Amino acid sequence: MKKQELIHLHGLLAEVEKQCAAWHDDEIDLTAYEEMGVRPTSIHKSKTDHKAAVFKLAKGITSSLDTTEERVAPHAD
Repeated sequence: MKKQELIHLHGLLAEVEKQCAAWHDDEIDLTAYEEMGVRPTSIHKSKTDHKAAVFKLAKGITSSLDTTEERVAPHAD
């Protein structure tokens, strides 16, 4: 994946995090992500930094969704 694509993915995940925070009353634990200091707008940071940030952000989002009690059965339309 190119750096530009990774930065774009980083931005999209940041938007997903904002939406999840709006939907759920509980805070999403993003301390590992925030400690990195890499944001989607940090274009001067390396590709490796953005990749690590994407993984930490995705892990924070998914772990907060795992604690949700509402389960939806998977099925195809």
